[in-house]
Amino acid sequence: MEATALVLLPHSHSGLTARAPPCVGGSSAMKRSYVRRIKRSSTVRGVMARPQEATLARVPAPAPTRPVRETAAATTTTKTVYHDTWFDNLAIGYLSRKLQEASGIKNGKHGYQGLIEAAVAISRIFRLDTQCEIVAGALERAMPSYIVTMIKVMMPPSKFSREYFAAFTTIFFPWLVGPCEVRESEVDGTREKNVVYIPKCRFLESTNCVGMCTNLCKIPSQKFMQDSLGVSVYMSPNFEDMSCEMIFGQQPPEDDPALKQPCFSTKCIAKQDYGVSC
Repeated sequence: MEATALVLLPHSHSGLTARAPPCVGGSSAMKRSYVRRIKRSSTVRGVMARPQEATLARVPAPAPTRPVRETAAATTTTKTVYHDTWFDNLAIGYLSRKLQEASGIKNGKHGYQGLIEAAVAISRIFRLDTQCEIVAGALERAMPSYIVTMIKVMMPPSKFSREYFAAFTTIFFPWLVGPCEVRESEVDGTREKNVVYIPKCRFLESTNCVGMCTNLCKIPSQKFMQDSLGVSVYMSPNFEDMSCEMIFGQQPPEDDPALKQPCFSTKCIAKQDYGVSC
């Protein structure tokens, strides 16, 4: 069927119309052209999309990360804040002066920081065996000799003395080691309240140094309690969470695991801030 169209001649003065040439099969040709354009467009889109998909397919999936287990002491970021009383400051200053006198090294710091400075100076300058002797000597100077003798004579090793030392420590020494509590343990088949549990040791938290903990606190304290007061005590620090147990009436083991613990090489405050070789 022919399709005709009337075309107006704008400049014709005769008012006549001219017949447009016939368009045979025009509708079918338009359809074929449209289909060809769709096919070419789809082909182009497919070619453009395939390289991107191939690139994405070649990107390897990220390998699962393995959790790194670190000790609590190495990852601790929040430091405990202490509000020392007048008695705490008096005791801290007294022990700090005794450490400075025993080592011969003075510092002008006050409060607990002055005590840490005195301990750091001993750790930085003296050998390990000398460090223990200096601190043990400072503890002896801190207590009058007649009181030491009286305690040793009047309180021989017994259940009463072990529980007495545990209770005394929790009452009068939180300024040094932090808040602590009495716990029970079994001694010769009976239960005794002879253990002092320290959830987070103030001295260890202040230095984050294994060497200073063992050489300036653990070993000298055990030696002083045994030699001067006549009571054995085993101090068992936990370097995972900075806690510690003082077990009165128990001898320290010969193969003490605390003495094999390496220091926190990247987190040791004493090494980073004071240059302590631990």
